[in-house]
Amino acid sequence: MRRLTVRDENFAVAGEFRISRGAKAEAHVVLVTLEEDGLVGRGECVPYARYGESIASVAAQIEAMREALEAGLTPAALQTALPPGAARNAIDCALWDLAAKQAREPVWRLAGLPEPRPVPTCFTLSLAAPEAMAAAAQANPACSILKLKLGGCDGLDVARMEAVAAVRPQARLILDGNEALTADVYAELQRRARAAGAVLIEQPFAVGQDAALLSMTGAAAVCADESLHVSRDLDQISHFFDAVNIKLDKAGGLTESISTVRRAKALGLQVMVGCMLSSSLAMAPAMLLTPYADYVDLDGPLLLREDRAPAIRYEDGVIHPPQTELWG
Repeated sequence: MRRLTVRDENFAVAGEFRISRGAKAEAHVVLVTLEEDGLVGRGECVPYARYGESIASVAAQIEAMREALEAGLTPAALQTALPPGAARNAIDCALWDLAAKQAREPVWRLAGLPEPRPVPTCFTLSLAAPEAMAAAAQANPACSILKLKLGGCDGLDVARMEAVAAVRPQARLILDGNEALTADVYAELQRRARAAGAVLIEQPFAVGQDAALLSMTGAAAVCADESLHVSRDLDQISHFFDAVNIKLDKAGGLTESISTVRRAKALGLQVMVGCMLSSSLAMAPAMLLTPYADYVDLDGPLLLREDRAPAIRYEDGVIHPPQTELWG
């Protein structure tokens, strides 16, 4: 019989992580452990207030599944037992990890995915004054793709982009609005994007306002984040965006994320594989999607003061596939 354990954990951030919606000094995660016949599967999720989640609410969702999980719930059955979100993600990843250990096969092979390889990852520059973001970019010279968190209405976003471009002219820039940009700021960023090396603008407007993008073209591709959770969302938003950011916490696990990435590629969309602020245990299952990705944004552990062990290996801006001791 399986045994479920649920606990919350905190990881201190290196400095402060700030986006347009607020700042964090710690990454708050929920860890799910499933033990069966001496084998252990683990999954980590990040409850996100933007989607109405908290540590308490996610832990309660997981606890409500205890009887079914300990009786042998499968990843397929989980998809209808819980809605998309952080709770389902942690359980789904723990189930995959346990299945891999039981089968003595890696998850990528069990799931029919290509074997993951080392890939460059974005490095995120937390929202700050332009000169501070430029200094952070200079302090990470090995990262060839920089994601800039933008402020929206403070009037400094163009200056942020150009300050970073001035000190890192060879880097590709991704500009992340987190729903906070106005039409005027977005248009100005697009007008100057080519000269600054900005290749992608992520979720510039609030969810539900995506149609405005149809009349606002520019040099940088535009990517859905908050507007996309699961594969069924793609039919509604694919004609507004050039790319989509697929995150396991939004989709509710690896199982749904595989369906979403395959559907996105079939629709001709570019794919970013992204993450929340979390540890290497959350990066590991997301790594399995990277063979499909045009952009990889799995830098969560790089923003922490200390990661869990064993940890994902990062080297010269490249993220490596996880050791099986970590996950999968």
